[in-house]
Amino acid sequence: MTVVTKAPPRVATPQDVDDICLGLPEVELGTSWGDNPTYKVRGKGFLMHRPPGRTAIDPATGEPHVDLLVIMVPSESEKRALVDDERLPFFTIDHFKGYNAVLVQQSRLGEMSRDELAEIITDAWLTKAPKSLAKAFLTTPSDG
Repeated sequence: MTVVTKAPPRVATPQDVDDICLGLPEVELGTSWGDNPTYKVRGKGFLMHRPPGRTAIDPATGEPHVDLLVIMVPSESEKRALVDDERLPFFTIDHFKGYNAVLVQQSRLGEMSRDELAEIITDAWLTKAPKSLAKAFLTTPSDG
């Protein structure tokens, strides 16, 4: 008898952020809010590298987080679902109250699978992509 074991899901890495973002249609890496690296679709940012600041302090060290990503989400309920899921490393801060985005430290991306990260980034892209581009993307068969 042959026993087939399923490999565990590949964990997400900071390099995956770049690969996933740039693999989506019409994405470019630009800047926003000054010179913060930001992935954009037709000029609209959906994922930004956030610099250290006084509004995002690491509770363990008391120092500003140095490796934050800001990822857009479709709605407040999606934001709450990500933040409240104890398996995932997403969080929010008072500065983002009422803003549909979550934060995650790049150093904690390995706490989720690459597939989970890809789904979250794709949803972020869909929040900013023009409806016609999003529809074309969603109706194109994947090669997986």
